[in-house]
Amino acid sequence: MPLTQSWQFWAILAAIFAALTAIFAKVGIENVDSDYATFIRTLIIAAVLLVMLSVLGKWQSPGQLSGRTWLFLTLSGLATGASWLAYFRALKLGDAARVAPLDKLSIVLVAIFGVVFLGEKLAPANWLGVALILAGVLLVSWRV
Repeated sequence: MPLTQSWQFWAILAAIFAALTAIFAKVGIENVDSDYATFIRTLIIAAVLLVMLSVLGKWQSPGQLSGRTWLFLTLSGLATGASWLAYFRALKLGDAARVAPLDKLSIVLVAIFGVVFLGEKLAPANWLGVALILAGVLLVSWRV
């Protein structure tokens, strides 16, 4: 299987870009309101996606999407926007080296929400990993 067909490849790439996001954003919001910075970031993301969809020919008719798809993509978009606003505000106020790890509490929450709301199953070793992530997040984010 080609590397680009592996979910692990894309997840690691996402982690690398998320790390760069924190560093670039911390420098970028130095002299601007964090909400306005989030707006600029969002415009850039929209422009990049517009180009990608056009170049790759991936446009779809919005009418092809079900109501359920629209509902959950809308909820996801609202949650993403709220997350970005909170993240940029936290970066404005705190150290990137502490904000980003605390933001990764989302990993712990996704595990819990996946089990509770999606019926996913995690083995004891997986739960140990979740607990270790929680411990790591707390240790990295505390100022000593």
